[in-house]
Amino acid sequence: MNNPYKIIRKPLITEKGTFQTEDNNSYNFLVDLKANKSEVKQAVEGLFKVKVLSVNTMVRKGKRKGVAYRQYRRSNYKRAVVTLREGDTIEFI
Repeated sequence: MNNPYKIIRKPLITEKGTFQTEDNNSYNFLVDLKANKSEVKQAVEGLFKVKVLSVNTMVRKGKRKGVAYRQYRRSNYKRAVVTLREGDTIEFI
C-alpha cells in the first residue's frame, strides 16, 4: 500500500475528536482496515507535510441497524488517532 489516498480514507470530525485536537494536537482519520501504524504515519506526513509523533489505531465493529424485518449490519472500520508535533496543524475545509 504505497498510495496514501488509499490508506487515509477521510478525516473523522466528532465532538471528542475536536477536544483531542485542542488539548493534545491529535487528529482522527478513517483508514483502510489493512493499513498498519507505520503506513498511516507515512501517509499523513506525505499528504499534509507535518511531523507525526505517534499513531494509535482501533478497529470499530459494525453495528446492527434496521427496522422490523429489514436488518442489516454496517461494515467494520479502522480509526487512527494521529498525534502531531507541537506547532503543526492540519486544516480541513
